[in-house]
Amino acid sequence: MLPLIVFAVGIAIYNYKQDRNDATRRVLENVRSMRLVLDSEVQRMTGGLQVLALTNSLRDDDFENFRRIALGFVDQYGKGGLVLVSDRSGRLLFSSATENTASLQPRGHIEIIEKVFATRSPQYSDLFTGAINQRQILTVEVPIFRDGEVVYDLCFSPPISIFQELVEKQRPDPQWTVSLLDAKGTVFARVPNLSETFGKRASPSLYAELFRSDEASIPTVSLDGVALASAYTRSHLTRWTVATGVAESSLIAPLWRNIAITSLIGGILLLTGLTFAVRMATTIARGEMLHDLLIDELNHRVKNTLALMQAIAVQTFRSASRDERIKFEGRLGALAEAHNLLSQEKWAGSELRDVIARALQPFLLNNPERIRMAGPAVPLSPRLAVVLSMIVHEIATNAAKYGALSNETGRVTLEWEVVTDTSKPRLRLIWTENGGPAVTAPVQRGFGSRLIERSARDQLGGEATVDFLPRGVVCTVTCALDEAR
Repeated sequence: MLPLIVFAVGIAIYNYKQDRNDATRRVLENVRSMRLVLDSEVQRMTGGLQVLALTNSLRDDDFENFRRIALGFVDQYGKGGLVLVSDRSGRLLFSSATENTASLQPRGHIEIIEKVFATRSPQYSDLFTGAINQRQILTVEVPIFRDGEVVYDLCFSPPISIFQELVEKQRPDPQWTVSLLDAKGTVFARVPNLSETFGKRASPSLYAELFRSDEASIPTVSLDGVALASAYTRSHLTRWTVATGVAESSLIAPLWRNIAITSLIGGILLLTGLTFAVRMATTIARGEMLHDLLIDELNHRVKNTLALMQAIAVQTFRSASRDERIKFEGRLGALAEAHNLLSQEKWAGSELRDVIARALQPFLLNNPERIRMAGPAVPLSPRLAVVLSMIVHEIATNAAKYGALSNETGRVTLEWEVVTDTSKPRLRLIWTENGGPAVTAPVQRGFGSRLIERSARDQLGGEATVDFLPRGVVCTVTCALDEAR
């Protein structure tokens, strides 16, 4: 009987080691996933600010009209957001909080403003005390160009609560500790116990490791004094860090429980049969988790690939023009948004209206009424969702640069229908512009036009046509519909 008990205890210890390895891997994958979600949210803010920086009212120093646009941008993020425009010295020219900027103190944290002017690119601050509201804040800052030179700094201070909501939504289990830290290792979002840890430096065991590498799995002790199996990863975009840990006690408790149960059952002659049954039950339970695990792994692989593409692009376009970088980053961003939507739906497909809304989101910040969408509910397979997202992004980008979205009066109507007069249903999507600048057919087709036509033909089995009518451009895309899976 003793050899059977020893054998069963050995199995329990083996399972514990396997489960611990699985938990360590899950913690690391979780922080990577959360970092991608955080980067996506910050990139959405940055893209919105860059669109604001291109508005005519801001270009003409018409801050009275710019106020309406800025307040619309702030309203997306709820109460507590703030948009500021300042010059290089930190003197405030505009504040979404008040029209009387003359009474406001100059901007604090002048170092980040100088960095925006020096680098001519977006910057992301650490946690600091704002000069206007005297609260701890983070900022996203982009340059405002005029005639190729940086003239102002456009700053957005989002409500800190949005980062806390992100952490709470992404937390995989109530026993996990999740923290967001700025580039200096200061906590600005956390579960649990945010009120007791906000603005504090990371625990000594974590802080000591943060600046040795951009990513690692390590044992730590939390600010609450809890021993954790932790992992962290640093964003290459903001230099902020996502740290996650699961309590060591929750990992070792199953070991002692299994040993106790196995030892008790070891005194029974049916030990072998019962052990077999337990092992079968464990196998079945793990089989039920396999589907979700595979989906999570797919999302992880896709997001890692997109992050790698972005890193390659940053290096490749280092010497390229700003316009070329913006075009590529916009296309990559549209692809990432399509994948984010599919991830939310567990890669079972998505709804056409949701795909279009995601692709057009950056173009709706100034005036959501400029683009009218109409059409029936159409479920899309993941393949169609990704390709149509890229096509709509390219059409909208052309409109923002040359067409109806390039001025204040242009309007766009986007309609779609399902045509059933053939053996396989087909989707017809029609983009109609009016009120934009005078239409002239281009002398030669650009990359965006070729991307639209070839994607529709080669990947969708359909076609795309562009008509340059006097009243505005009309683009028609048709494709066969797959069954959404």
